[in-house]
Amino acid sequence: MNERAIPILPCKYVDDVVPFYEALGFTVTFRQTRPNPYVCFNRGGIDLHFFGLEAFEPENSMGTAIVLVEDTGVLYQEFAAGLRAAFGKLPLAGIPRITRPRRKQGTTAGFTVVDPGGNWLRISALGDTEDDGSASDGAGRLDRVLMNAARQGDARGDEVRAISVIEAGLLRHGDATDAEKLPLLVYLAELHHRSGNPELAGSALDTVDALILNPAEREASAEELATAAELRGAL
Repeated sequence: MNERAIPILPCKYVDDVVPFYEALGFTVTFRQTRPNPYVCFNRGGIDLHFFGLEAFEPENSMGTAIVLVEDTGVLYQEFAAGLRAAFGKLPLAGIPRITRPRRKQGTTAGFTVVDPGGNWLRISALGDTEDDGSASDGAGRLDRVLMNAARQGDARGDEVRAISVIEAGLLRHGDATDAEKLPLLVYLAELHHRSGNPELAGSALDTVDALILNPAEREASAEELATAAELRGAL
């Protein structure tokens, strides 16, 4: 047997979702305006359908789809490149937005795309399990804090709770090295940006800029530092 399931997700106007999904590398395979607005997308093994409903408000959407891929990091880079090319920057706050790939305590790793219809695409790795998102015995103390915060902020969309987790973790582990603090501070800035608090996001980035890293630490943290720079540009 060769079964397939295709989610049909809501949006206010199909014209809102078409350029966004085309930026992600999807192709429109079908589109109609009458008797009801409807559009179909394909990207490799991913098929998504959308119906337009003018009375629909994306902020109230509960639409979601799980997308399983071989390499979440590669797909994130492809999505990010397409969004930057189409819109000049990554949408990191509001609707639409994209989160970075992260491990999350007690759930699968990956990243999330919130489209213009407010629908959540939860991107996870094939074969990944919730146990893979649990902190290992060798995980650093701030690694555990970051995974817990990511569960709240990325998996559940509770930025306030995620911020609280990070702030409590940094306070509890005040003796951590600057290199250990860096990922939490960058994520803290991202969460404040998502929450509509540019001043607090900027303050977190100022703290990032003040961290003292040796050359090896700076090289190992290149991705985090690049994210911090992109966040700074978005404020």
